Amino acid sequence: MAKKICILALITILFSLSSPWIEPAVASLPNGNRLKDPYAILRNSLPIDQKELRELQNKLEETSDDLRGSRWSAVSKATSRSQFLVSNKKNQILDSIPEENKEKAVNLLSNLKEELDELGQIANEKNKVSFLNLRRQGLKTIDDIESLLITNKFPYKIPSEYDNLPRLLGRANVEIKTSKGNMSAIIDGYNAPLTAGAFIDLSLKGFYDGLPINRAEEFFILQTGDPKGEEIGYLNPDTNELRKVPLEIRTRSFEDTLYGETFEDVGLYTETPILPFATLGTLGWAHSDSDLNDGSSQFFFFLYEAELNPAGRNLIDGRNAAFGYVIEGSEILNKLGVDDKIISIKVLNGSENLNLTA
Repeated sequence: MAKKICILALITILFSLSSPWIEPAVASLPNGNRLKDPYAILRNSLPIDQKELRELQNKLEETSDDLRGSRWSAVSKATSRSQFLVSNKKNQILDSIPEENKEKAVNLLSNLKEELDELGQIANEKNKVSFLNLRRQGLKTIDDIESLLITNKFPYKIPSEYDNLPRLLGRANVEIKTSKGNMSAIIDGYNAPLTAGAFIDLSLKGFYDGLPINRAEEFFILQTGDPKGEEIGYLNPDTNELRKVPLEIRTRSFEDTLYGETFEDVGLYTETPILPFATLGTLGWAHSDSDLNDGSSQFFFFLYEAELNPAGRNLIDGRNAAFGYVIEGSEILNKLGVDDKIISIKVLNGSENLNLTA
């Protein structure tokens, strides 16, 4: 029997519902986290702290609202500030890059300067489509520079009680083939190493290949990973026991990752996790109603709906672990249902970041 995602509804409603899931009163929901782009979320969740690069990244990302309102003077101002940062703060950025990566960083900063100069011209021409395309490339270049800041040493502590579990000490890219089409996703082991590790390990084993979508709730989730037979997860072939992955969530309010505790358990009632359920195709790890730490193989795609599940203020953040994001092909999620299946999940790169034990 497929597991249900453990969700505790905190929203007061004025009438009873026959469904076990409580529908939120839309008018009473607060505004959530504005960050809904998966690339932006992944950039902001990197374990780095380089203020010039972060400001540069944020200035470009914040042009989205101004573009929607055709406020081109604000767009030009943000672009000019970005050009200034690259030209005048180059040395500060390079000083923070490990010596072995400095040459790459110099070349990338040179490319970024050219991209931003062209972006400034496009802003003056008020060409929205061209601006968005080149901004995407500029942000990708910033991604590449930020990745050079990360050392081989994993930045966070994983409790020793989980030494026997796989862990992804970095990121990986996967291709998810379904009966309705294909998707690409980035799996984040920095902020959910055990969850991401279990997923990548099972993907490499072909565990998910051919499994059905076993639960579909409109505007909410699509769940899969329930194996054939009586078991509800992955059995360790050495022990013949169910492998269990603990609830694992990072927040900026605590230095250490939370294991086996929800946000409510630690008194965080309005917190947004570092990996939020904030966009269509957020990947989440399922656990039972009775045990936060018995997730084994089942995962779900979050079907983000702005009015029903505002980013950063939905009913899953802080109660389930997010471990990645669909970055291409998310539109097919709205076509999938219980009559569909996962054809295969292929790890495209990043498998070298997987350790089967501590």
